[in-house]
Amino acid sequence: MRIFSYVVLLLAVNINAEESHCASLTQPSKCGALRELVDVEKAATNYPNLAAVVGEPDRFKLQIIYTQVDRDQQNNPSLSYYTLGLDPERYFYPASTVKLPISLLALEWVNEPQQTAITMFSPMLTDAAFEGQSEAHTDSSSASGLPSIAHYIKKILLVSDNDASNRLYELLGQDRLNDRLRQLGLNHTLINHRLSIPLSAEQNRQYNPIRFLRSDGSVALALPARTSQSQYVNIDNPKLGIGYMSEGVLIQSPMDFSNKNCLSLQDLDGIVKRIVFPQLFIGTEQFQITEEQRAFVLRYMSMLPGESDFPHYSKEAYPDNYSKFFMFGGNAQSLPAHIRIFNKTGWAYGHLIDSAYIVDLENGVEFFLSAVIYTNQNDILNDDKYETEQIGLPFLNELGNILYQYELTRAKSRQPDLSYLNKIIN
Repeated sequence: MRIFSYVVLLLAVNINAEESHCASLTQPSKCGALRELVDVEKAATNYPNLAAVVGEPDRFKLQIIYTQVDRDQQNNPSLSYYTLGLDPERYFYPASTVKLPISLLALEWVNEPQQTAITMFSPMLTDAAFEGQSEAHTDSSSASGLPSIAHYIKKILLVSDNDASNRLYELLGQDRLNDRLRQLGLNHTLINHRLSIPLSAEQNRQYNPIRFLRSDGSVALALPARTSQSQYVNIDNPKLGIGYMSEGVLIQSPMDFSNKNCLSLQDLDGIVKRIVFPQLFIGTEQFQITEEQRAFVLRYMSMLPGESDFPHYSKEAYPDNYSKFFMFGGNAQSLPAHIRIFNKTGWAYGHLIDSAYIVDLENGVEFFLSAVIYTNQNDILNDDKYETEQIGLPFLNELGNILYQYELTRAKSRQPDLSYLNKIIN
């Protein structure tokens, strides 16, 4: 049953309400405020989680960016934005979403003139030099048995692999990461630590020595151990929660995120758009990657874990919807072949985040959707008592579906030609 009539089109535009954010969005042909996503009373029966969350946006620290795509005669895209609760100054923990810019910046790095002896497929061997570091000389999940930048990116985009992201973080270092983020215009993003490894701020400024090999096994490029002298912290000193667990003890004060990663929803949404439609950004705001590399990233952003040979993932451990929260989040299920979702997700400390370009190749549907929700009723961090399964995933599922249903019947002057995506996907 299609329930798109419950979308209170929403699309009543109120430019003044969001004008402070509209100016920094990517070439919007229209920018409006999503005052309400749904008629809550009418939608409650069919979209109960959506209605409940939208009814209490402050409780769930909800932020949403929904972007319509329209095409001209040459199939060039234009974007119309509709937002709810968007505030780039309001901190949330970005979790694994930082892996997307890390992956893209690793591709930029390998393209530089001083790296001409290697490619993204060159074997990459990581050594250890400082306390807390580990080596990575093999990777049984790759066809060659060796790690590489390309293989790490596959693992990141397919199942959000933490170690793969950490290896690229160690390659780039904080200086490179944060300098490039500023140059790209991503001014509400900061990356200053590895993921899921208990290291100090000082240890996270220390980077492993790395060797890249030629096909004959000789060393093509060697990077020494490096250390960042600069310290990258969130200057607003964000704090979350009313308490947190530390080594089994409840600390009854907010948790300090000053030395944690930061990636605003607006920046994350912009990163996805930079990959899908780089032509909408000025040259200095585009990632400096080749078209082949962009197609590689898009391919693995949309690929389902079970579709990959190297690395291989079982459907039991990694179902189709493992990292597809919009439209399909929740219990394990298969995705229809005609719907592809190019996205990056994250979840930690009660936050659930997804940023996606969603396409229906059969019906000519395309739209962008980014959202973050905080599901932590007791407001205690690190206690593993989050409502991810009960509220977060069902909400993102319903949010994606109600907007998809609307897009199926949204009037467009021209249908998009999405055939070029088949070359990327297949």
